[in-house]
Amino acid sequence: MIYGSKENEERLAAAVAESEVFLLDMDGTVYLGDELIGDMKNTLEALRRSGRRIVYCTNNSSKAAKEYEQKLARLGIFGEGDEVYTSGIAAEQYLREFYAGKKVYLVGTEGLKAEFAAAGIPLAEEDAEVAVLAYDTTLTFDKLVKINRLIVEGKPYIATHPDAVCPAKGVFPPDVGSFIELLRCSSGRSPDVVCGKPYTVMGDCIRRRLHLPPRRICMAGDRPHTDIRFANNNGFHGILVLSGETDAALAERTPDRPEAIAKSLNEIVRFL
Repeated sequence: MIYGSKENEERLAAAVAESEVFLLDMDGTVYLGDELIGDMKNTLEALRRSGRRIVYCTNNSSKAAKEYEQKLARLGIFGEGDEVYTSGIAAEQYLREFYAGKKVYLVGTEGLKAEFAAAGIPLAEEDAEVAVLAYDTTLTFDKLVKINRLIVEGKPYIATHPDAVCPAKGVFPPDVGSFIELLRCSSGRSPDVVCGKPYTVMGDCIRRRLHLPPRRICMAGDRPHTDIRFANNNGFHGILVLSGETDAALAERTPDRPEAIAKSLNEIVRFL
């Protein structure tokens, strides 16, 4: 797919026309740090006016949805009917469906623990039946020892997402994917299930939540190996934006082929 080609324009128009819900990655797609990308406020408002729904979709499970909502509201882009969906929420839904009532040891932040508890998931420190690994920015050695023991004992082992590092200014800090590798070395096991992008657990949860077929959903993001692979794995429309981690050269050689490419999300306005 070549950015700027007639075929790309046609595919971009078709993806926008068929989609009722836009799943939007945030950093690199909607904003960079605390700065909105281009005329993003008006772009998002145009989406809402067209009758389409916006779901901000992130793998970062270090924050609860409410914390993201607060940031989006501060930036002036959290509108009526908008939602935030994280890999943490996908893990909650998965646990409620397949491990209902089971006690969970969660390696995660206090915000995520509160979100799990509010969702009715029983959390435990000593007699847990399921181990869940999230992006814990308060990670301690004691937490690693506890979850490692559960994993070695053969308890069901679930990770929220596979990202090795978290995008940040300067050096990227280790994310869940790095924690997974550490625990694989110590326990000999990898997660039984990884919920977030690019896997299908999160896609299935989103489809059930939205009550829509895959081709009525569009994932827009700046990372081919997460956002676009997620769209392809789940049968969603996939729009790769060149406003974050990916430039036109990388877009041409990535094995995760997007349905269409846009310089930024703002380009979709002309197809609404």
